[in-house]
Amino acid sequence: MEEIEYGVADRIATITLSRESRLNAFTHRMRDELIEAFDRADADDEVRAVVLTGRGRAFCAGADLAGGGGTFAGPPGEPPRDGGGQVALRIAASLKPVIGAINGPAVGVGVTMTLPMDVRLAARSARFGFVFARRGIVAEAASSWFLPRLVGISQAMEWAATGRVFDADEALRGRLVSRVLPDDELLPAAYALAREIADHTSGVSVAVIRRLMWAGLSWESPWDAHRADSALIHAMGRSPDAAEGVTAFLDKRAADFPMSVSKDLPPSVPDWPGTHP
Repeated sequence: MEEIEYGVADRIATITLSRESRLNAFTHRMRDELIEAFDRADADDEVRAVVLTGRGRAFCAGADLAGGGGTFAGPPGEPPRDGGGQVALRIAASLKPVIGAINGPAVGVGVTMTLPMDVRLAARSARFGFVFARRGIVAEAASSWFLPRLVGISQAMEWAATGRVFDADEALRGRLVSRVLPDDELLPAAYALAREIADHTSGVSVAVIRRLMWAGLSWESPWDAHRADSALIHAMGRSPDAAEGVTAFLDKRAADFPMSVSKDLPPSVPDWPGTHP
């Protein structure tokens, strides 16, 4: 990998955008490497959570504009799928929880790629901008689906229609991020959250819950959710992880969950993306 870094320690995968001289601006190569990194994380049963951050003083400054005015001019004919959307949908399909540690400016695709992450933490120095209308293009990376669901349609339209850059406190008020932290506390907080997941939960349970939460955003009613919940409570309730979780609680000891995400996901887990259960 040339434009990101990938490593695993203490059952946490860290993905670092690593084009520091270009403020980690997004390229087609970065797209491919990010997709590969999430493929690796999903295939590795030792990985229980993913932290994604940027190297240097930026998270991601958006698309690399080195191509000038033709940067966004695609080839003639059938429009290709946008690269930011390919990354966003790969993150959405992740079987592991994803924590964004946003350490500086996150603009354009630099912010839209974070929307399918499960938790976004921001450094005090972070800045955000859905700047597409100021560049004469449109919001991408499936953000027209993700953003209104995260922050509500009015807040989403204010940020997208103005295209202005705003600070971490406004992002917190608008519910785009969960917490704002001093810059030097950002990664420790992200890793503390990831370790809490890795040390205390069933990986299969977390993968199933993640699928239920995200797939449920498109279900028509709580009756759909109840059907899915019921099937999965039945499947997981009979599983070795459930037996271990209850026994460990009664024995007042840490649980050692035996199941693995790669082999033991229940067949009734929602297909995300997919149809109603």
